Amino acid sequence: MFQKTSTPRVYGLPCGVRFPFALKEGLLERLKSQSPDELARVEIFVNSSRVRTDLKLAFDDGRTQFLPKIRLITELGRDIAARDVVQGVSGLRRRLELSQLVAGFLDQEPDFAARASIYDLADSLAALLAEMHDEGVSPADLDTINIEDTSGHWTRARRFMSIISDFFDPTQDQPPMPEARLKMVVDLLGETWARTPPTHPIIVAGSTGSRGTTSAFMKLVASLPQGSVILPGFDFDVTEDTWQKIDESEAYEHPQARFSNFAKAVGISPKSVENWTPSVTANESRNRLISLALRPAPVTDQWMTEGPNFKNIDTACDDITLIEAPDARSEAVSIALALRKAAQDGQKAALITPDRALARHVTAVLDRWNIAPDDSAGIPLNQTPPGRLLRHVSGQLGRAVSSEQLLVLLKHPLVARGSYDQESIRGFHLLWTRKLEKHLRRYGPAFPAREDLLNWSQRPSETGSIDADLVIWAIWVSDIIEKLQDTGTQHLSDHLDHVIELAETLVSGPQSTDPRELWSHSAGREALRVVTDLQAEAQHGGVMTTHEFGALFNAIVGRGLARDPSPKHPDILIWGTLEARAQGAELVILGGLNETVWPASPTPDPWFSRDMRKQVGLLPPEQQIGLAAHDFQQAVGAKSVILSRAKRNAEAETVTSRWLIRLTNLLAGMSPQGADALSQMRARGDVFVEMARILERPSASVPMAQRPSPRPPTAARPRQLSVTRVETLVRDPYQIYASRVLRLNKLNPLTQSADPRDRGTAFHKVMEEFVAHTRDETTQEAAARLIATAERVLEETVLWPAARRVWLGRLKKIALPLVVREAENRTKGTPIATEIKGAFHFKDIDFSLTCEADRIDETAAGDYIIYDYKTGSPPSKKQTETLNMQLHLEAIILENSGFSGLNTGRVCEVAYLGLDGNTKETRLPLFPGDTMKVEERFRELIRNYDDPKQGYTSRRIVQSVSFTGDFDHLARVGEWAESDPPSPEDVQ
Repeated sequence: MFQKTSTPRVYGLPCGVRFPFALKEGLLERLKSQSPDELARVEIFVNSSRVRTDLKLAFDDGRTQFLPKIRLITELGRDIAARDVVQGVSGLRRRLELSQLVAGFLDQEPDFAARASIYDLADSLAALLAEMHDEGVSPADLDTINIEDTSGHWTRARRFMSIISDFFDPTQDQPPMPEARLKMVVDLLGETWARTPPTHPIIVAGSTGSRGTTSAFMKLVASLPQGSVILPGFDFDVTEDTWQKIDESEAYEHPQARFSNFAKAVGISPKSVENWTPSVTANESRNRLISLALRPAPVTDQWMTEGPNFKNIDTACDDITLIEAPDARSEAVSIALALRKAAQDGQKAALITPDRALARHVTAVLDRWNIAPDDSAGIPLNQTPPGRLLRHVSGQLGRAVSSEQLLVLLKHPLVARGSYDQESIRGFHLLWTRKLEKHLRRYGPAFPAREDLLNWSQRPSETGSIDADLVIWAIWVSDIIEKLQDTGTQHLSDHLDHVIELAETLVSGPQSTDPRELWSHSAGREALRVVTDLQAEAQHGGVMTTHEFGALFNAIVGRGLARDPSPKHPDILIWGTLEARAQGAELVILGGLNETVWPASPTPDPWFSRDMRKQVGLLPPEQQIGLAAHDFQQAVGAKSVILSRAKRNAEAETVTSRWLIRLTNLLAGMSPQGADALSQMRARGDVFVEMARILERPSASVPMAQRPSPRPPTAARPRQLSVTRVETLVRDPYQIYASRVLRLNKLNPLTQSADPRDRGTAFHKVMEEFVAHTRDETTQEAAARLIATAERVLEETVLWPAARRVWLGRLKKIALPLVVREAENRTKGTPIATEIKGAFHFKDIDFSLTCEADRIDETAAGDYIIYDYKTGSPPSKKQTETLNMQLHLEAIILENSGFSGLNTGRVCEVAYLGLDGNTKETRLPLFPGDTMKVEERFRELIRNYDDPKQGYTSRRIVQSVSFTGDFDHLARVGEWAESDPPSPEDVQ
């Protein structure tokens, strides 16, 4: 098929052509004068399954013809000729083995990295070893690294790398990595073909040679008598001196840098590369413009000479649209609108982006028009129902199961999918889960145990019966909780078996052994494959803690990909940059053109610094930027192109992608025609941005709420309050309306954390027990006993270790002042009651007051002193005279025989005792007539709210604007100002 040449045979295809079809046309053109069966003798190697599929589709054009052999480069190891090469191991096994090495290294060097990063380090180490094999770097080369002037981190990393030589010299005990075996196969092919070159045509197509082993195979094929290499996205407009500058300056960031290196390796000039299919045309003006825009830095001055003389700028830019959206949401909607228009016009359109968040966002927007794009990336397994369930289970091993985590498991869509007596139990499961959630939100505990669940399930219903099925369900849930928690350090295989058992138990449900739903459908089958692969290699994982296993399992599940089997739109596509390299569409949208996205920031190397990589001959991090630049150059050569970016992300202003900056700067400065073309590109993009703005605008404006002041009927108004809620009635009456009239109760969050109320409860309990057991002792002894009491009470009542330590520290700090103050209080009276409940009914206004006094002391004269402990700041004297009547109302209850077991008597003093850092206190002596004044103020307050015209105004006299109430969202706080007048409204 090929004529004899004296140099390696290297061809290229320009940017913008559809690679599979151009490859086919060039091949058929060369074989048109030969026998049809010659096509079947051609062997084509490609670098991805996607390219192989598209190439087969290209040949499926309705004509009766033979097909060439289309193979993946990675399949070379399956040839009969490679049977003598040592069989390799899976990448998973090698990562598990490396993780054990890393774990041992971190045991010796704990400052190198956290143990939570063991498997991330193992992954990066495996990638480094693969790169070393690709680039021909041996362990002996590592000995040449000069680390005299480096930090201790790199010294330790270099020392660790010295123990990995076993992974370079394959033996029966240490088989090679897949990358190493492929290199061995390529070397063997080189020796074999040097003796007996193949006589049939061999073509390597679509690879950039970015990996050393692939590049070596391409070099080998290019030198065969009937071999050739076809480079994708080759820039035929690069000048000779530009190629020279790319080579001299090691411009790895340039999109053609890898081609320059390959041409140099095979001994040809890049300018000698020929077009594989000259008959297939691309937008030559566009390609020349992009080539000029991406010239390497040393020759950017060519803009000044070539820019003003650039011909056909209109042809180059007419089909380019530039979207500069104000934010990420607007960018996604703009792109979705462009894809929708393409679908309406019957165009094949593709979004190319490395930003998976943007791809998901665009997919969500397209759903409003019932357009489901064909996303080549599939769905990450850890985002599918089976993957999420496995991830939740593995992440919960060995940990106390909180209410939130328990409900996450129970509410999972795959849980309880089995059947009992041929009847699905999913409905009952959801009903019981909802009941349990309400119970846990209202009554806790934060970490439910078997006893809690059984007590809840065995409570009689309204009819007095106990639901036996609910009890069985609660036992099933309790078993799962205990199996999750009762797991410790063990071998990887044991951890994995435990996770599978728990996941299948959850999916089966109580009284069922049918876990089929876990492994069903596309995602379930992928989950089964991942788990099976891990089971096969688990023997190499070693012993690990539950936390380490959770990190490992989550990382492995995250690599799985499941295809969505639902029907997709055939012409609306989403590609990653890798999938887009050998594909094309009528409209191509390049999304996420911002720095750190496209191109992405270079991945940090924890093992070698930039200088160390250079010393041993590894590629610099900029090589990845060069590959991304080549993806950009290929994609922007399409027939119609939309370049899209968001000016701002969720955190800050974004930085435009360097290639887009180069293109816009070139157009703006090259000539008036270029500036006009740029202006038109932006104008076309602004159309989509404006459409997105209109689409996102609400169809009708929602009127702002007014400050609510509902006026319920008098009969519906509360006739009883606790003394602490009286202040709420004064400050924020709407809270009383919502809780006592509407009878709404705030549901506690499932993720309970220590809050001021918990602290107050604990401190009150400490003081109650301390006061009850006070005896004659020194101040130091009393302080020690207070601290001991605090330690015991906090351990019993506070579930959060961090909160216990902090609160105990606070009490230790104020222990001496509290003891001194307690001694002073004892000189005034003797404690006779703590945490005692009281109540009194005012007959004239038909209203009841209730309370729970923290502490009541009796003086020698028979009078009473009422104390209230405050873990926050006690109210000031002025506040007690106007708004806070709590202790005065308790005094009224006491003076009216409202406390059971206490004789009626006069209250001579009330006091708020602070338990904060300064142990502040507010003491209020009561003189004859003081309680009568407060009682009259209280009666007046209740009479006012018995008036049908009096509304329950929201946030009437809040202590501060920053105050937040439980029902502020119901009152639509934020839509009205604190200075707005109330808007009374009669409610029924």
